Amino acid sequence: MAINSPRVLRTRRNHALEHASIHVLSAKNPHRKLAGHSDAGGFWLLGDLTSEEVRQAVEEAARRLRAGERWLAVHPNCGTNLMTAATLSGLAGGVAMRGASRRGGLLERLPLAILLSVVALMAARPLGARLQERVTTSSDLGPLHVVDIRRRQRGQLTMHRVETRS
Repeated sequence: MAINSPRVLRTRRNHALEHASIHVLSAKNPHRKLAGHSDAGGFWLLGDLTSEEVRQAVEEAARRLRAGERWLAVHPNCGTNLMTAATLSGLAGGVAMRGASRRGGLLERLPLAILLSVVALMAARPLGARLQERVTTSSDLGPLHVVDIRRRQRGQLTMHRVETRS
């Protein structure tokens, strides 16, 4: 599926709006725990929030993205960063251990595997942000607009579904 196919582009735009909304909410309540998940139809915000807080944050986030604050589309706690770090670190460790199946070889190569994994983790921070900017989010919201915000409660977990359309 192409990165700018209609469904993928809607998901990328929703992902950007989700991140921007979390940035706005976090600025107002820095100690509040928040999470999100995006798809082609909108996104979920998880956290102890009122529907009014969510509505205001989403509106402000959309306005600011449209005004050119592209940085709001990238979030340091995004799953893209975690996947980038895990992939690079795993590959680095695997490369270091390649061919080490002979007796004692695993232990000999362990320091190299650790070193390469740490270097990979350091490289993953800027690479994860770049992947968000270019692949997993789109700060250009285009015709995306919010059509509904619904609150759901599952035990102690408060969730809001932000439904969008293009």
